[in-house]
Amino acid sequence: MTASKDEPMTATIEMIEAGGRTLRVAHWRLDQKSEHPPLLFFNGIGANIEAVAPLAEMLTERAFVMFDMPGTGESPDPVLPYNPFTMCWTASQILDRLGVETVDVMGVSWGGAMAQHFALQHPKRTRRLVLAATTAGMLMVPGNPAALTKMADPRRYIDPEFMNEHFATLYGGVDPDGEAHQKDSHIGRLKPPSPRGYMYQLLAMLGWTSLPALPFLNKEVLIMMGDDDQIVPLINGRILASAIRNARLEVLKGGGHLFLLTHADESVAALREFLDAPEGEDRAAA
Repeated sequence: MTASKDEPMTATIEMIEAGGRTLRVAHWRLDQKSEHPPLLFFNGIGANIEAVAPLAEMLTERAFVMFDMPGTGESPDPVLPYNPFTMCWTASQILDRLGVETVDVMGVSWGGAMAQHFALQHPKRTRRLVLAATTAGMLMVPGNPAALTKMADPRRYIDPEFMNEHFATLYGGVDPDGEAHQKDSHIGRLKPPSPRGYMYQLLAMLGWTSLPALPFLNKEVLIMMGDDDQIVPLINGRILASAIRNARLEVLKGGGHLFLLTHADESVAALREFLDAPEGEDRAAA
């Protein structure tokens, strides 16, 4: 992904009221005819729309929808706490407002848990599911303690010096274009979440796990993991793949937690190969 913070997004951005909340929603190419369903994307904790906009820009053949969680990006602060059930219901309401019925669903990290919940809660709206750098929730194998400690610190969004100093510890992985490119291209698109927004995102997944329900998830699923992820170790992807009957595990060699950024071409190729495959094709991991 080569977009920088100075390059404009081609998205339509609007404030939408859904589920009793006002949220900033971005969507790409909804007005264009496509053979593919739109992709509904759930972002990582504290991340704003711009952080993943390059992925949406690259998938030119399909529509793409995502939104800033309450208190992140330019969505107003949450008044009340929320949980996966209420926020997935809100996401479904957003799709209704946009006139979208069926979607492919994708989530990264914290958003991967939300994507799992959406597919379980709204199976009729979900065609296929993509889980990137994520876990089954509280029943996970934790990452590097140094990375997890720094991840919980909102200074990674507010203090550029903190992010620069701890970037490798936080995210791991190797960017083929160099460490400076990895930092600049990611940090330049971030907008700090509010303290309340960040805290409510942390609280939303407290005690949550999808593991007991995953054997009943009757969807084709692509699980994407980096083998140098310091936050979500690869073993978590293997756990997901073993729990979901029709899952395929794709491992990005040299990929850290931000492999969608550092291994953009490889990631997009894997996405297209999975999402464009004929219906009913056996996608089970070898």
